[in-house]
Amino acid sequence: MAADVYQLTRETATTQLETAASEDYKQYVVMLCQELANEQSQARMAAGLALKNALTARDSSRREEMSQRWLSIDQDVRGQIKTLVLTTLGTSDVRSGVVSAQVVAAIAAIELPIGQWTDVIHQMLQNLQTENTNLKQCTLQAIGFVCESIHRDILTAQANNILTAVVQGARKEEPSEAVRLAAIRALYNSLEFVEENFNREGERNYIMQVVCEATQSTDVNVQIAAFECLVRIMEYYYEKMPFYMQKALFGLTVQGMKHEDERVAKQAVEFWSTVCDQEIEYENQRQEALENGEQAEVTSYYFAKAALPETLPTLLLLMTKQEEDDDEDDWNLPMAAGTCLSLTAQCAGDACVAPVIAFVEANIRHTEWQFREASVMAFGSILEGPSPELLVQPVSQALPFLIEMMADPVVKVKDTTAWTLGRISQFLIECIKPDVHLPALIEALVRGLGDSNRIVSNCCLSLMNLAEQLQGLDVEDTQPGPMSPYFDGIVTALMAITGRNTNEAFSRTSAYECISVMVSNAAKDTFPSISLLTTSILDRLEQSISIQNQIVGVDERNSHSELQSNICSVLTNVIRRVGGEIAPMADRIMTVLLQLLSAAPKHSTIQEDVFLAIGALTTALETEFARYLETFAPFLFSALQNHEEYQLCSIAVGLIGDICRSLGPQSAAYCDQFMNTLLQNLQSPVLHRNVKPAILSCFGDIALAIEGQFANYLDVTMGVLAQACNIRASPTDYDMIDYVNQLREGIVDAYVGIVQGLKAGERSDMLLPHLAHVFEFLNTIFNDADRSDPLLRSMIGLIGDLAGSFPGGQIKSLLLAEWVAVCLKEGRSRHQNTMTKEVARWAKEMVKHATA
Repeated sequence: MAADVYQLTRETATTQLETAASEDYKQYVVMLCQELANEQSQARMAAGLALKNALTARDSSRREEMSQRWLSIDQDVRGQIKTLVLTTLGTSDVRSGVVSAQVVAAIAAIELPIGQWTDVIHQMLQNLQTENTNLKQCTLQAIGFVCESIHRDILTAQANNILTAVVQGARKEEPSEAVRLAAIRALYNSLEFVEENFNREGERNYIMQVVCEATQSTDVNVQIAAFECLVRIMEYYYEKMPFYMQKALFGLTVQGMKHEDERVAKQAVEFWSTVCDQEIEYENQRQEALENGEQAEVTSYYFAKAALPETLPTLLLLMTKQEEDDDEDDWNLPMAAGTCLSLTAQCAGDACVAPVIAFVEANIRHTEWQFREASVMAFGSILEGPSPELLVQPVSQALPFLIEMMADPVVKVKDTTAWTLGRISQFLIECIKPDVHLPALIEALVRGLGDSNRIVSNCCLSLMNLAEQLQGLDVEDTQPGPMSPYFDGIVTALMAITGRNTNEAFSRTSAYECISVMVSNAAKDTFPSISLLTTSILDRLEQSISIQNQIVGVDERNSHSELQSNICSVLTNVIRRVGGEIAPMADRIMTVLLQLLSAAPKHSTIQEDVFLAIGALTTALETEFARYLETFAPFLFSALQNHEEYQLCSIAVGLIGDICRSLGPQSAAYCDQFMNTLLQNLQSPVLHRNVKPAILSCFGDIALAIEGQFANYLDVTMGVLAQACNIRASPTDYDMIDYVNQLREGIVDAYVGIVQGLKAGERSDMLLPHLAHVFEFLNTIFNDADRSDPLLRSMIGLIGDLAGSFPGGQIKSLLLAEWVAVCLKEGRSRHQNTMTKEVARWAKEMVKHATA
């Protein structure tokens, strides 16, 4: 009851603040600023937080709206507010000073990117020339917040001054540990844009000295922040680290892992996890360069492997520090150590195996459960990285004992054992002999499903890995699969879990996911069981709809929505697996799905799940789906016009493609409305740009389906595609580069569908007026250094399709352009994947015939 009253009071207060902000924003922010600056006020912190919330928001569109409101205030008033919040950094109440620092950063995030308040950093640096400890501390926090919230390019010009100030505050000579902590945190946030300083050895040495000295501070919070800094330095400046690893970091971090304060130890462990992350990435780049016959641009110093004699025993020891009452959702030291060991195994490979196996053999029968759990966790952690040949024998020997450990009296040991069995199923399935191990293994995992909710997720993980991996063991689809004898028992146990009213430890979600994977990988001999499962799933969906109006409270609604999504996901996978054999149940399925759409609350994600299920049904039924289209069409067009929920809109676009592919020429009756809606969506300024590549690709699906009838839409479609061809990305805007590649893939997909569709309808000649522009576009793609590999393959395929559509020499001059031959040659080069090579060889033959 008290919680409800508090929530109601909070909501009322929030509404009143929002009303005040909307009625007179300028007066509202001035009033809040004055309250924040008032040393006598009891509400100054609340006022400061309200002021910050009036300036920024997590949602980008809301944040832009707030920025414009702030900028609409005249400069004099804004100047007064900025002066006041900068002054308040020195308040005697440090908590209010910290809130002021947040306000400073929020204003700076609005003004600095547009060239205003350019002296804010200079003003704050002047604050540091003072004996006022609170002012120094809060100013450094403000600098840190600004560095965190503003793009690196905007602050790079002031990097020297910022770095000088924060390093000065972080020195061991600084008398105030609070100031030192604020400085270290500000340094952490500035590391991204001080690259030039880090490239200069003298400055780098000084920064590293200050940070390393801070790890030895008497203040634990400073130590934590210093290790956090080292983690980020290793992430950003790995290539500069050999000297410091040898001289200081190796010893500091290994010692830090043994620190009595778990928070310090976790950061020291995180340092080595980051080392491993970097070295795994560098090894991947090296392998990729090797495959392409190139020299890798990065060099790994193999720090993780060199440190193994010290780090590995420490990690193994830390993994034994579990406590009875540890919350599984809390990131504790043993979890961090286990993760680090897993990453270390991927870096150091075979060198990890013998020491870990020795640890496992010494502790797996230990009387204390922490050592049993740690030994099983360690064993599971090294299954990815070392060579499989080295692991097969110990895993084969351990497997029977691990299956027995699923009966351990301690839940945490059983949970970790289930996880390890899942890892074996994922990485070393060859160790699991279906005739020898599966009966006992499946029995142990199914028994685990009936145990504590905590271990359900890992039991499900093991079962999913078994289903996926064993399905690929050269079993004909008409033959019983290795998992078939256990299918009914597993699904029955999983359905029992999904029937519970609780989703504790995500047990119900995991069970539904496991059912989906079991179905997706099921052999045909289980189809009668899948039919019974489908009936049960539809019963549950109908029941969920019947009780929907009885649900109250946000949490209950969210839980119910998640339940319906899980059930829909199983239904989708059933339809995909059985294909056309779903036909006898199609009427009931479609009725339930339409009821779900009708009952779905506004902004509910269940609509997306329903659309995915209908997409699967469309593909399964092919032309038979036509009888549902008239009833379903209003929901489809509503989703297409829902530009705010762009993910739903994107799925709806994909569903148009599914419908057209399934119905073929029959879909022509709906294509006027399809095309008009899609064209309107392309022009929408509101619709998220990520939907637009899918729309362009959908034009190709429509053309393939209705063949020559697409001539009615050809000119307008080619005009829209020509406009999209002109979109370019700045070389430094990586998000835009990715988007342009996606857009171009959509354009090429559209061209491919149109070319193939018109060829099938014997209307290819209609393309001739547009082909000069198409080839110009393809040439642009080919000469773009940022083009993706799938895009290259698609455009080569399009060249082949065009050559096949005009074998009589009509486009000979276009096909004989020099860049076309170079493009086809690159597609056949040794560093391309097999699929690209095959497409390029085929396209070369088509061009050869068309230009003969």
